[in-house]
Amino acid sequence: MIEDRASVAVTDAARAQAPIIQNLMQLYTHDFSEFWGGTARGDLNAQGLFDAYPLDEYWSRPNWSALFIWCRGALAGFSLINDETHSELPANQNMGEFFVLRKHRGRGVAQFAAETIFSLHPGSWEVAVTRKNTRAREFWRKSMLRSGQASNIQELDLQNTRWNGPIFRFDWRGVT
Repeated sequence: MIEDRASVAVTDAARAQAPIIQNLMQLYTHDFSEFWGGTARGDLNAQGLFDAYPLDEYWSRPNWSALFIWCRGALAGFSLINDETHSELPANQNMGEFFVLRKHRGRGVAQFAAETIFSLHPGSWEVAVTRKNTRAREFWRKSMLRSGQASNIQELDLQNTRWNGPIFRFDWRGVT
């Protein structure tokens, strides 16, 4: 069943909730580990965990925020928003990280959450996708077109020491 917009919510994560995001980051990193085969990246530490993600700046820097994604009142994912672009071109906001549990994928949860997040911060955005994550690239490409709120959509393709993969740049008009 496809979720309806009313069943999806996005809320701010408080600094005291950083451990919850670290827990979700374990799942997120596990998903990404399939792209890191043959490298040391994504190895588990002696406690059987991925390294902690640096989160402090999401509560100490302006234009940075940590958000929870909810579906029908249950925690379904998170998003980290900042203003540091991968392209080095100016943008108001950058989708630093975006994660929805596999259980909720393909059901509209990610689409509704992304639109909500963009609407919380209208203006220029950048979303970078690692080259090997073809599912995410297609999700973001379709999301931009499907929303009706995105304009001036550009898809850059970078392959340098800073980033390897597509980067979506667009302007978001506002409330959906």
